[in-house]
Amino acid sequence: QVRLVESGGGLVQPGGSLRLSCVASGSIFSIGAMGWYRQAPGKERELVASITTGGWTNYAEFVKGRFTISRDNAKNTVYLQLNILKPEDTAVYYCNANGRSLSSSTWSYYWGQGTQVTVSS
Repeated sequence: QVRLVESGGGLVQPGGSLRLSCVASGSIFSIGAMGWYRQAPGKERELVASITTGGWTNYAEFVKGRFTISRDNAKNTVYLQLNILKPEDTAVYYCNANGRSLSSSTWSYYWGQGTQVTVSS
């Protein structure tokens, strides 16, 4: 099985910054694309940003110029740098990865448990 664990969430004032991390662990054969989603209360989960193993990135329009996704393939870790945070960025942020475990011949999508980001003065 592949396990994803996020960290780095918290309470921050508008205009502030946070850095989220997500580490994939377990019986990993390979990790492919990784990404971050978020879900605010009463809203559907939405894509924030994604990154391939080669470093190609994709961002939602609402975070372009403010958030930066990066990864360390050797550590099976993906990061999300959140800058110029706004109250509307308040949500639970989830890590997602496309991966294959040692016990499987197929690729699956895995989710972390989520980390809360609250932007408030």
